[in-house]
Amino acid sequence: MIRIGIVFFTLLSRTNQVLADDLLNELEDLLVSTASSPPTLSSTLSSSPSYKPSSSPSSIPSVTPSNVPSISSIPSNVPSFVPTLERVDATTLDQKIMVGYQGWFMTTNDGGLNEWRHWTRNGVTPSKEEIRVAMWPDLREYEREELEPTQLFYNGVRNAGLFSSYNEKTVLRHLRWMREYDIDGAFVQRFLVEAIEMRSVRDKVLANVRLGAEIHGRVFANMYDISGYGGQNLVQDLKADWMHLVDNELITESPSYLHHNGLPVVSIWGFGFSNRPGTAAEALELLRWFKSPLTPRKYRATLMGGVRNLWRQETNEWDQVYRSFDIISPWTVGRMKNLNDVTTHRFNNWEPDLALCKLLGIDYLPVVYPGYSFHNSKDDKVFNEVPRLGGNFFWRQMRAAIDAGANMVYVAMFDEVDEGTAVFKVAENSQQAPVGADFVNLNTDQSLGFECVPSDWYMSLIGNATMLLREGKPLPNLMPSLPTSCPADVESMTTIEFIFSVITDIVSNGIGSLLGFIPSLRPASFFSNVFGGSSFFS
Repeated sequence: MIRIGIVFFTLLSRTNQVLADDLLNELEDLLVSTASSPPTLSSTLSSSPSYKPSSSPSSIPSVTPSNVPSISSIPSNVPSFVPTLERVDATTLDQKIMVGYQGWFMTTNDGGLNEWRHWTRNGVTPSKEEIRVAMWPDLREYEREELEPTQLFYNGVRNAGLFSSYNEKTVLRHLRWMREYDIDGAFVQRFLVEAIEMRSVRDKVLANVRLGAEIHGRVFANMYDISGYGGQNLVQDLKADWMHLVDNELITESPSYLHHNGLPVVSIWGFGFSNRPGTAAEALELLRWFKSPLTPRKYRATLMGGVRNLWRQETNEWDQVYRSFDIISPWTVGRMKNLNDVTTHRFNNWEPDLALCKLLGIDYLPVVYPGYSFHNSKDDKVFNEVPRLGGNFFWRQMRAAIDAGANMVYVAMFDEVDEGTAVFKVAENSQQAPVGADFVNLNTDQSLGFECVPSDWYMSLIGNATMLLREGKPLPNLMPSLPTSCPADVESMTTIEFIFSVITDIVSNGIGSLLGFIPSLRPASFFSNVFGGSSFFS
């Protein structure tokens, strides 16, 4: 710790920008190497990998691969497994749990649209007044250059930057997580209106996912969403975009592109919803084109329909559309809101749906989700509208869907922090999220007894369920046990953030700016934390 003090005070005395930058880099390396890590949680099975939580609530991104968590501990009620690192079988959707990947987060200076998208309500720099996402991503593994500064701050000091889905490095990390947690792959969302208005950006996000899937042995497929489309030629526009992806982006030539029944899988989400565009006649025309022997084979596909939850109650016109899909996937986000709803949904929806699909020779992909909150996007939405219950709500759905007879499952969504349905790594507690805004953290349900929920918990649950689905085994009634104690936050990391803030301001504005920090410095505790108990002011 003495070396840290020398570097810090040397930096205060330098005015040369290059020297300051070099010293700042050295200080960062020292801080990362000397920061103490909380104890890891012991596994309850000797054959299970131990769960290793991230080192602290600090927003300082780590660039060391050794900090990547492994699969969470697995209790005795769930068999242990090791993530399958070989390539996932891309020839079938059977025995797979897929996630939806929005990939719609954009920032200024990301090289794409160079504007804020989805993080904020009005396209302005995210702040506590304008933030629109319900959950805050856990950004401790991201590198500093991936994070665009915002007007949000951790502990009121350290700037809380955010990532862009346009960034290849960021998306590759997400696909690496899918491999590490044994998640089979992703349906990449492609809004038709965006495919028309910002095609190059959507192509880039899709290319990022494709590269990540190929590197990490996952599968991916294209999922069209017709929400928001206002054009007059829905059929022609969607056909033209698919032909573009096949001819120009060559996505179906990827060894990782998901096939089913001998053809590439294409999903179209939104037909039949009252608040979505498209008539039954347009839907039929499109489905027939994808299946027609007159359509060049390279464009033909196995069609999946993202449809209304009550699709079996539709009129004859839409019923004909649904019977033309190869795979039916009814949307259930918000349709189940508690554990009892899941049981009811199984018997009233999933089992009758599966029975009809079996009769019609159609595959069935039920949708499950971890929880829901849209409060930062819509003022009429309540905070934590559908509680996660520490993962119990999510596990109950996966178990019910598989018990009902499903041999494939769709998780909504991997990265959807807007509506609070994300299963990737999100903030565990308020210390890992910016101050001043209301976020649903993973310990939000602590009053119900769910306090210590690791940021990777939901990916771990998917991995556990995937292993059992592949082996044809039912999921246990109870989900894997949560940790009994939370990883201790490293108090000195808050001080480290403060140091960086001081240094950055000094480098930018000169040594005089240090005077502005003195009132909040609290010297005794500052030096006690940073220099291992040596207080210069006590």
